[in-house]
Amino acid sequence: MTENTPKENKRIVSGMRPTGPLHLGHYFGVLKNWINLQETHQCYFFVADWHALTTEYADPRRIKGFVPELVKDWVAGGLDPEKCVIFQQSQVKEHAELHLLLSMLTPVSWLERCPTYKDQLTELAAKDLTTYGFLGYPVLMASDILLYKSGFVPVGQDQLPHLELTREIARRANHLYGNFFPEPQALLTPDAKLAGLDGRKMSKSYGNAIGLSEDPATMKKKVMGMLTCAKRARLADPGDPKECNLFPYHELLTDPARLPEIVEGCTTATWGCGDCKKLLVESMNAFLEPIRDRRQAFDKDPNLVGDLLASGNDRARQVAARNMDALRKKLNFNF
Repeated sequence: MTENTPKENKRIVSGMRPTGPLHLGHYFGVLKNWINLQETHQCYFFVADWHALTTEYADPRRIKGFVPELVKDWVAGGLDPEKCVIFQQSQVKEHAELHLLLSMLTPVSWLERCPTYKDQLTELAAKDLTTYGFLGYPVLMASDILLYKSGFVPVGQDQLPHLELTREIARRANHLYGNFFPEPQALLTPDAKLAGLDGRKMSKSYGNAIGLSEDPATMKKKVMGMLTCAKRARLADPGDPKECNLFPYHELLTDPARLPEIVEGCTTATWGCGDCKKLLVESMNAFLEPIRDRRQAFDKDPNLVGDLLASGNDRARQVAARNMDALRKKLNFNF
């Protein structure tokens, strides 16, 4: 993919923090959309290791091990390094330089009004997050996006305020220094959120998630222990798939032709929850098996991830360096 490609005006930048193995929620909430976008846009997907430091700064030792594991999950899940640029944020130093420059012009009040800031302070109360890094992470996020002059950012509905802050920072920079940054537009990600196996939010910390690299035996044990419809206290009690934690998984993983059969079996009590779970185990294995197989190729050759990232880092660095050089000249800061 060259810089003169027709996809130039359809550049996308997005990233994930390396905080542990990916699960089905990550796949259907983010990764599946990325896989589709790599076919239609010029995509830059980065491992957001500096972003991980905003909450893990006190003990960052695990981040280094999570970086290659995240890349393995991405590629095993379907990202193709021939169709997109996969790179590591901290290895493209221009992210930090642009973050510094943009932090000089971003009002503190813009950061304090960010809707998730106070929510996360409460949610992660066990950690000391009264740091500039945590308050200012939206500026780093804006730098990640604006550095590549991306036209679009794939986001969920709840992330729109963050993107609007990026657009505000771009407008302020353009007002001060003259037009340089395009204002990126939102590409709303289709809503495909899965609840955890116990009905709560899916989270590694809750232990209620199915990992993309989950082995068949562990996956089966987790599925067979899943929360089901509360109406089915007894086998003869009819249930309601709309109130069952299993059915959203079937909708995403099971052959659509089987869904009417599942609905009928549940609502007429001719199927037990165990039958429904056994079918889900089959569907989930069929989905995860090729992902496991592709991941094993990386596990067998430890150099594959390093080579992939080295290539992606170089491709990202070329664009980042060129844009930062132009920005320095515009600011008369090209010493």
